Amino acid sequence: MAASLWLTLLVACIVISFTPGAGAINTMGNALNHGFRRAIWGILGQHAALIVHIAIVALGVGVLVASSPVLFNVIRYAGAAYLAYLGLRLLVQRPSPQAEGAEAWSASDEVTDASVGAVSVGAVSPGAVSPGAVSTGVLAPHADARRAEPTGAAPVAAPVETRWSMFRRGLWVNLLNPKAIVFFLAFLPQFIRPADPLLPQYATVTATAVAVDIAVMWGFFALAAQGLRRFTRTPRGQRIIDRVFGSLFLAVAVLLALVH
Repeated sequence: MAASLWLTLLVACIVISFTPGAGAINTMGNALNHGFRRAIWGILGQHAALIVHIAIVALGVGVLVASSPVLFNVIRYAGAAYLAYLGLRLLVQRPSPQAEGAEAWSASDEVTDASVGAVSVGAVSPGAVSPGAVSTGVLAPHADARRAEPTGAAPVAAPVETRWSMFRRGLWVNLLNPKAIVFFLAFLPQFIRPADPLLPQYATVTATAVAVDIAVMWGFFALAAQGLRRFTRTPRGQRIIDRVFGSLFLAVAVLLALVH
């Protein structure tokens, strides 16, 4: 592939990757719930689907999907149903035990701090306590109140989604989108020269598209979501995040089902 053609491909891939879609929503949701590093597993699943889409187009199957309304609609509605399922699951799920435990732990610390502040040196008159009482440690429980075990339960570790589960979810999010196949049917011929060997050209296009999209998904969308992760540490913040991303998944599902 000529250098000028590859640079055009690179710019096109960058612009396309920054366009928000189901993959970006899935990536940001993974980064919020599981952290920046673990978000890569969902991204890899999404790009396994991208490779499948390019292979489908390269093998000529994409023409069959695009020209068959029945097959196209079956894949389209299956994809919309899966995105709607992901959205509804986020809308109805309860905050993780980790967020609830952290809030209880924080509240118990405030109670402990208040009890320690109530027993000050100035609040005890010199004649009210005998030297023997001090030496035998009668006041020790108050002095050590800050180190005492808090009344709330310690934060409980939330169940962690497995890497394979995140990979699989990312795969289905992108795979069940027939519009991606139609897009590649129009996109790929712009960078493929039939007179030249096809395999190296398809390999170059695939490697460029995957590398750029992984860099954007992980280096931009996942990193941007990382800044909002503090909101997931409380039940209220987690509910807000879940509702926002659940609504986004539902919106994309509706667009996939209704917009032709």
